[in-house]
Amino acid sequence: RAQVLELLRGVQRGSGDRRRALGHLRRALQNEDTQHKFVSRLDGSIRVLTGLFTSSLADMQLEAARCLHELSHSSDPAVAEACLPVTSYLLTYLSGHSVEFTELCLYTLGNLVVESEAVRKQLLPQGIIPVLASCIQSPHEAVLEGVGYVLSQLLQAKESPTDIIPLVLDSVLPQHMLRLVCSGLKAGLGAAVEFAWCLHYIICRHKSNTMLLALGAVPALTSLLLDLASEIPQDAPEGLELLVCPVLRCLSNLLAETGCQVQDERLLIALFLLLQCFLQQHPFLVQECLWLLNNLTADDPFSCSALLSLDLLPALLQLLQCSQMATVLVLTVLCNIVEKGPAQCQQLLCQPVLLLLLPVLALPDPEAVGQCLELLHLVFLHCPEAAADFTRQGGHQALEQHQSTPELQERAQALLDMVRQPLGAPSPCHATLPAFS
Repeated sequence: RAQVLELLRGVQRGSGDRRRALGHLRRALQNEDTQHKFVSRLDGSIRVLTGLFTSSLADMQLEAARCLHELSHSSDPAVAEACLPVTSYLLTYLSGHSVEFTELCLYTLGNLVVESEAVRKQLLPQGIIPVLASCIQSPHEAVLEGVGYVLSQLLQAKESPTDIIPLVLDSVLPQHMLRLVCSGLKAGLGAAVEFAWCLHYIICRHKSNTMLLALGAVPALTSLLLDLASEIPQDAPEGLELLVCPVLRCLSNLLAETGCQVQDERLLIALFLLLQCFLQQHPFLVQECLWLLNNLTADDPFSCSALLSLDLLPALLQLLQCSQMATVLVLTVLCNIVEKGPAQCQQLLCQPVLLLLLPVLALPDPEAVGQCLELLHLVFLHCPEAAADFTRQGGHQALEQHQSTPELQERAQALLDMVRQPLGAPSPCHATLPAFS
């Protein structure tokens, strides 16, 4: 405490060493314990720092801003709330005299809103949304990335659906966010990533996304995925997966929630190019791509037919045991295809699907096995002759092992009844499971 007090006194003295003292204070404030002592045990500490932050000396302002930025890193809500008096100045100085100063103010605000609801509640009436709407039109990439950071923190807040998202949607922010995301690599990858996540938080936490649809979000995001896939693998920059992930989620959510359809076979090709590119180094993107593929094929015969005509089934089947979630999603996409009728089912059976399903039935994952049983129901319904093929490949034994599993036994027994019936006899059919979304 004594050391921090001495640093504060050094800052208060009007000597030529004040800037040096501020530098020492900034380094001391990198320690969490020091941060707490600074705001809770030293009377007037924030007032002194605020006075320097609002001074007319640019170099002093910048160093004080760095001190506030260090304080904002604290995970203690009490530290964030101690900084409440400075929030209005942080907003005012977002039209600051240098990019570095504006960037510091933005990240300080972003850090403060993460830890404290009180800070968020104070910033909203102070006009943080209109200020950010102005900043998002900056030509500086560093400022844009900072704006994206602040917005993403605000949009993740628990009160965001009621208090923050409506204000954002009533501003010019959505159109600029969409523009910057779809500029992709031209506007700077960092800013595009931040705003892509911002769009994701809006889409998944807001009941109606009519504004984003009206702005052309679906065709714009589709076009972006086509562009990104076309640059793979030759010129794909490092960190591209960080942009692809939220873009996939945005498009998937919009399709799932609004019933929109994208009847463009190029998007299917783009998805498989992305899958091929990221499978080894970033396998988490596999389920993101498959989720979008599911939402594309769930209620759209065009996408199902295109997936078959483009001969993408072999590549899809290769992902069948990529991961637990991938298994479920591949099976769900196959259900979407087979559900469309006998013709699609026959095309599916041109691949060694029945043989590939046997290892899936042996998995210890009830969800994957359940989806596999659902697929088999649809296949046997539309192509009864497939039941005999499945039996010849050992399917009967694979089904029998699930007769004692409570959540699977009914469907397993129904399938066993189907494979035991002579060809052409009527078969029981169970309704398909809801599409994954």
